[in-house]
This record gives sequence, C-alpha cells and structure tokens, in this order.
Amino acid sequence: MSRSANNALLFAAMAVLLMLVGAMQSWNVALAILNMCLISAIMTLGVNIQWGYAGLFNAGVMGFTALGGLAAIVVSVAPVPAAWDAGGARAILGLLAGLATIAGGIWLWKKLPVPRTARIWLTALLAVSGYGLMRLILDPAVDAIEAVEPAMTGFLGGFGLPIMFSWIVGGVFAAIVAWAIGKVALGLRSDYLAIATLGISEIIIYFLKNEDWLTRGVKNVNGLPRPVPYEIDLQGALWLHDLAAWAGIPVVDASSLIVKLNYAALFLVVLIAIFWLSERALKSPWGRMMRAIRDNEIAAGAMGKNVTGRHLQVFVLGSAVIGLAGAMLATLDGQFTPASYQPLRFTFLVWVMVIVGGSGNNLGSILGGFVIWFFWIEAEPIGLALMNFLTSGMALDSPLRLHLLENAAHTRLMTMGLVLLLVLRFSPRGLIPEVKR
Repeated sequence: MSRSANNALLFAAMAVLLMLVGAMQSWNVALAILNMCLISAIMTLGVNIQWGYAGLFNAGVMGFTALGGLAAIVVSVAPVPAAWDAGGARAILGLLAGLATIAGGIWLWKKLPVPRTARIWLTALLAVSGYGLMRLILDPAVDAIEAVEPAMTGFLGGFGLPIMFSWIVGGVFAAIVAWAIGKVALGLRSDYLAIATLGISEIIIYFLKNEDWLTRGVKNVNGLPRPVPYEIDLQGALWLHDLAAWAGIPVVDASSLIVKLNYAALFLVVLIAIFWLSERALKSPWGRMMRAIRDNEIAAGAMGKNVTGRHLQVFVLGSAVIGLAGAMLATLDGQFTPASYQPLRFTFLVWVMVIVGGSGNNLGSILGGFVIWFFWIEAEPIGLALMNFLTSGMALDSPLRLHLLENAAHTRLMTMGLVLLLVLRFSPRGLIPEVKR
C-alpha cells in the first residue's frame, strides 16, 4: 500500500470512530470530542516543531498552555473599574519596577566595564534592591485590588476585546517566556532543558494559582466571551425550530450541535493554516538545516551553523503554537481554571500524541492528537461496557463485580499505556513515520 493510501486509511478509520460515537452515544458527544481533537492536534504540532524538527525535549507544555489561557483573560474579560481605581496604576508601576530591575541587571552583567567579581556583586545588589522596591510598590496595590468584591471580581479584569485576539496574544505570551527559558537553558545539554521547562512550567501554574489580582487564582474566571453564538440565542430563532423539526431532534440539541460545528470550523481553519505553514517550513532550506542540526549538532556546527541560535528559534516557534492552542482551549471551555492544568493532561498526554502519531511528521502529529484524545475520552465508557460484559454472569451484589464496575474509569490509564506499547511494538516510528527526504 502506498504512503498516501495508508495515511488516508488511517484518517478514514478515525472518522469512522467519531461517527460511531455519534451514532451510539450522541452527535453532541462526537462533536465535543472532535473539537478537543482539533485543539490537541494543534498542541501536538507545536511540540513536533520542537522535538521532531530539532530534537528539543520540552517538558513544560502545561505551562505554555496555561499562558494561552491567561491571554484569554487579559484580552477578553471586561476591565473592573473599581479594582483599577483601588490599585491598578500602582500595580502597573510595581511591574514596571520589576522589568526595569531585570533590564538593569542584564545591562550591568553585560556592559559594565569592571572586573567579573564586582559585576557579580553589583548585579546581585541591584536584583535584591529592585525586587524589594517592586514588592514595596506592588503588595499594597494587590491587597487593595483583591479586596474589591472578592467573591465576584477581586482582580483587574482585561481589555474587553473579542476573545479571538487572545489566540494571537497567547502565542506571543508563550513565545516571550520560551525566549527567556531558551536564552538560559538551550546552551546546556538536552536533559537540562527538560528540567528547566518542567520547573518553569510549575512556577507558571503556581503564579496563576496565587496571583488573584491578575487571574482570580483558584476562584477561577468564568463566563469568558465566545466567538460563536450562544445556544439560548439560537433557540429563539424560527429557522432553528424549522431545522430541528426537519431533522427530528429537539431544539436544544440542534442549537448545541450548531455551536459545536461553529467551533469546529474555527479550529479547523487554524489547524490547516498551522499545518500548511509547518509543512512549508519543513520542506524549505530552513527545515533541512534544522533536521541536520537535530541529527548531528557537531557536524552542523562545523559547517558554520549557529546551533544554539537555531534551537532558540524553533523552541520559540513551537511554544507559540502551544500557547495559541491554550488560548483556544480556554475559549472552548468558556472559563480559566488554573487548578485544572496538570502535567498528566497537558504534558504527558501531548507527548504520547507525538510519539504515537510519528515524530517529525506533521500529518502524523495531527493523527496522534486525534487518536490519543479519542481513546482518552472513550476509554471510560468502553471500559465500563467491557466490565459489564465480563461480570454479566456474576451475582448483582458480588463484591468482585461491584469492585470492577466502580474502578472501570481507571481503564483510561491502562488504555493509554496499551496504545503506546502496541504502537511502539508494531510501528516504532509512529503511525505515520517521518519521511526521509
């Protein structure tokens, strides 16, 4: 079978699985899975740009995803006038003092014409004094902001712009943080990059959970604006009643289906655009250079390539894609919940998607995002059905039967391990392996 036919067959099988969910469960469930598959595929493309193109192991996918969610708040939530009056200007001044301290420290370290020991002491002194000044300015402002109706607001809010702008801003936030990480860690061995990204990812989540004045912390930000109509608005339209009657489904279900289809259309456009740009980059001289660096850094460096500079470039690009996907995820959820960002969901699972789909192949990354998310969601109902079948001959009050049925949800983790093992055994380079050009 040719490579193209094999790829088409795999995607057709994925489409059949989604249609089976629609026919056996509901089309609302199938479209909900499809939307999350599309976002997961975009995240996987971002990780594939880093790992598949350049061999960079990013263990902090969760943090970059959360930065995308932060962008959704900053861009789309309406500002809180009382909070700005209470301490908004002072909070901005405190942040500017922190940025000035960082800029001054960099200038002292790089430009000050004094011996190295004196530079170290002066930079440390500036960092300590600058941090103290920032906290002196910022802390009273934070207390005042968080005291403004903490049950309802207690934070500054955002700019009140359309939430789709946050998709771009989420990519920018993630790119800035990735640049800062890369400037420090990319000159080290790859295992140090993994440690740095993992640690900074946890720091980002800790910050988002505790800085209530910016994100409301664990109180969450609910009711984010949407780029598609609300179901309740659609349900008042006569054309929807006619359509629901023609299709033989309730109006509520019809409105939910239309909303999910609108989301799917938006996400599909973004996915196609990123895939097209990624393929263009991969097949360009830049892509060939990145793969050469990935395969043999020493040889590429000997040929005059700036290995660290190119690593930084691709690390920033991949992180920007992950941040964009994080903003899309917050848009779909309609809320920002910092406590929901867990390494299992937003780092481990995305890496499984890359491995199963095929590292270095953009089409494989998309397929991996679809396959793994599908089984991550459907493993529980499949596991419950399997346990019901296996225990059908037991007494209804059998302790073993009750134990198996109560723990059917844990088949999700077993399913992920099983899928990964089967793919590594029978297709170690992934379902759609990288094409050696």
